[in-house]
Amino acid sequence: MRRLVVPHTYVLLFLIVIVVAIGTYVVPAGVFDRFKDEATGRTLVDPQSFHYVEPTPVGFWDVFASVPKGMIEAAEVIFFIFVVGGAFTIIQATGAIDAGISKIVLMLKGREKLLIPVTMFVFSLGGLSFGMSEETIVFIPMGVALATAVGFDPLVGTAIISTGAAVGFAGGILNPFTVGVAQSISELPLFSGIWLRIVGFAVLFIVACYYVMRYASKVKENPKESIVYDLFKEEEISGQRLNEESKLTTIHKLVLLVLLLFFAYMIYGVMAKGYYIMELATIFLAMGIICGLIGGLNPNAVARAFVEGSQSIAFGALVVGVARAILVVMTEGQIIDTVIYFLANWVSRLPGALSAAGMFWVHTIINFFIPSGSGQAMATMPIMAPIADLIGVTRQTAVLAYQYGDGFTNQIIPTSGVLMATLGMAKIPYERWFKFIWPLMVFWHVIGTIVVIVAHIVGYGPF
Repeated sequence: MRRLVVPHTYVLLFLIVIVVAIGTYVVPAGVFDRFKDEATGRTLVDPQSFHYVEPTPVGFWDVFASVPKGMIEAAEVIFFIFVVGGAFTIIQATGAIDAGISKIVLMLKGREKLLIPVTMFVFSLGGLSFGMSEETIVFIPMGVALATAVGFDPLVGTAIISTGAAVGFAGGILNPFTVGVAQSISELPLFSGIWLRIVGFAVLFIVACYYVMRYASKVKENPKESIVYDLFKEEEISGQRLNEESKLTTIHKLVLLVLLLFFAYMIYGVMAKGYYIMELATIFLAMGIICGLIGGLNPNAVARAFVEGSQSIAFGALVVGVARAILVVMTEGQIIDTVIYFLANWVSRLPGALSAAGMFWVHTIINFFIPSGSGQAMATMPIMAPIADLIGVTRQTAVLAYQYGDGFTNQIIPTSGVLMATLGMAKIPYERWFKFIWPLMVFWHVIGTIVVIVAHIVGYGPF
């Protein structure tokens, strides 16, 4: 019996582009009118304004053009990945990271599993407080290096950072970009209903930790159990690469100190000054060059290391643009609003508690097309809030349904630029990540459905 061959990541994404392009001939083109909310400056949807427009199906050449257009639209993220990959390689070339990780490995000897819940919890705090998402990308190489050094694999290193932040982001206890925006649009008190979000977060976090720890245990016991075993050298998965402890010199300590100071400044900039991709790329480039020079590399060695790092990350950087092509096709074909309109109408016809659960699943579907948290809130909550009033679901429950629907699938949909960038930094093909993460997504969606139904039953409010 022939083994099922999973398509290459680029092939898979381009097939989705083709399917969506065909959809522009089948799905009627339609749009909502949009207006600027003077109070907040946000562009919102008029829920009563949906109307059909002249079809603009995406043609043969437009399908191919969508890829370079996607590259242009995602250029900021793509070049951010190149910069981070190059800068991290410069720092690695100083030997400070390997020496520091060796020290941590010795400290964790016999307690390696603690790395998983502790790291996931730290990053979940970033997700639930200031909506940490794109910022996680810069930490992925460190997570992978640390996880493989203690005998896990790159999937574990990616999950402890990406999934850790994602469970906090989805739990949304104080997330300003999802819960904050959705509640303000729904005219709810800011961050009200926090008690149920805390309970939901706790359950989702425990399940995520258990799932990652269980997989990590299997890999540590037998590296061949790793889903990415054939893609990495066994010593990179089993931790043998750092068996001979690198001596932590004074220069190494100085490099690591500068590294920590830059990371601290980066976090401060994100939380206090609103730094985003451009500013983070600038900080990371400066950090790489300065750490390289302090670590004893001459300017030519710094430049070579930067180029090598950028080359090694090209697959992951460019895949972000290919994934963005899916959204380019849907936008040019004017079918995104039509999908939202029909899904919203479907929810309004569901009875009782099923309508609340239906809202959650509708947002899960919409997230494939609008993976931006605040973007989805501004596109859907002006529609979902009035529907909630009509069908007897509290607006707070509608926000919870949106929050989970937007948050969970960011860990699995190929249209998420953050996910594709993360996998690029970790050098993990999308299809391998999908195989690793889909069972956890099933668990999260079952939990999400239950929590949303409970919210409806208890009249989750204040209204």
